[in-house]
Amino acid sequence: MTTTFETQRTALADVVAIPVTPFAEDGTIDQATHRALLRRLLDGGVRTLTPNGNTGEFYALTPRERQLVTEWTIDETGDRAVILVGVGHDVPTAVASARHAREQGAQMVMVHQPVHPYVSQSGWVDYHRAIAEAVPELGVVPYIRNAQLHGFRLAELADACPNVIGVKYAVPDAAKFAAFARDAGLDRFVWVAGLAEPYAPSYFSAGATGFTSGLVNVAPAVSLNMIEALRSGDFPAAMKVWEQIRRFEELRAANGSANNVTVVKEALASLGLCRRDVRPPSRQLPEDERAEVAAIAAGWSM
Repeated sequence: MTTTFETQRTALADVVAIPVTPFAEDGTIDQATHRALLRRLLDGGVRTLTPNGNTGEFYALTPRERQLVTEWTIDETGDRAVILVGVGHDVPTAVASARHAREQGAQMVMVHQPVHPYVSQSGWVDYHRAIAEAVPELGVVPYIRNAQLHGFRLAELADACPNVIGVKYAVPDAAKFAAFARDAGLDRFVWVAGLAEPYAPSYFSAGATGFTSGLVNVAPAVSLNMIEALRSGDFPAAMKVWEQIRRFEELRAANGSANNVTVVKEALASLGLCRRDVRPPSRQLPEDERAEVAAIAAGWSM
């Protein structure tokens, strides 16, 4: 019997939350706060969670910490959400992480864009195929940030691995996304706008049905308002949300997204929900920029 992955597909066509990883004063992961932030997302209506995503500081965590984040997320969530675990690095490490996710009860894995400086198109297929074939029971979602990748390569991957069911597409070019999705097979995959709320309206117009979000950590209702507007085809309403979140996302995107995670944690800190600490190569916001972030977050919490 062929697995259809319908539950996973439905979960991708939604707000795909990327939870932060809160740190304690001694620099370790604060498990109690981590669980509290997850409960806040779940209570806010979020139904798809990605532990070990970029907003969770994937590349700053140790292998054991990534395992713990996966385990705590699955344990805290239970059956309240579908879990899409971020995996990556070298092939053996990514495979081990994917198998660990499967053993813990996750339903999907997201494969981070390979960070090797030399990535061939066929090598991209080989990398993802090795991971997908190791966990045929899980839905697999490539995270694509490479503007040079051709859509037919994704189709080639899915021909070999039918558990490749969705794509987190994060190239900042709506026209390129539209072409890539149609070259790969628009109806074959669930397309997730991987650059979050700022790109969601334009990507939805081209075929995306879900979007990732770090902002959702701060204001779940804001992100859910956008997805509802997009689902109903009410683009003016979606753009009202876009206007509401614009400055926050501009702060995150500034200087090559240097403060992408920092701004989210600063907003959470201003609400008393976690410490503002981030790990290098990220860095805390300077004092004079914190007030603006706090003001935005306070406006959303009213």
